[in-house]
Amino acid sequence: MENSSKINIYIDGNNLYRGAKELNFDIDYKKLRGWLRQKYNANVIYLFIGLVTDRLKFYEHLQECGYILIFKQTVSVGGSIKGNCDAELVLKVTSDFYTKAFDKCVIVSGDGDFGCLVEFLRNNSVLERIIAPDKNKCSILLKNKNTEITFLNDEYHKFSKKINL
Repeated sequence: MENSSKINIYIDGNNLYRGAKELNFDIDYKKLRGWLRQKYNANVIYLFIGLVTDRLKFYEHLQECGYILIFKQTVSVGGSIKGNCDAELVLKVTSDFYTKAFDKCVIVSGDGDFGCLVEFLRNNSVLERIIAPDKNKCSILLKNKNTEITFLNDEYHKFSKKINL
């Protein structure tokens, strides 16, 4: 990677959180941001996340760590909170591409719904790589896009604590 390149990282917050939890890791978001900046020389790191009013302190912490938060309004459905941010992430990345807000970008998600975005970015030579939270849960719709994927399974120890069950 060139040091002069503008590199933006776009994180599917729910996919990252769930991937880490399923592997019994609790992410230290400050250390994660440091790892991402060091490894990928990121200019800006966006974190897409559902907005839940009782999590305001957590959101403040994330902002203090240096993330730019993009919120999705959530709704409660049968006791579960729903707030899928996929469309917001796709729209932001695409908008940033057309306004030349980055030279290269990294997508953090294993969600196959981003397959078309990955293909678009790859075809325009701006996708640096995909970072998937869990090798075993990464969609084939991303794996078959002929692009580099870093799986976090062997990286979590650098920025997370193992949860003892």
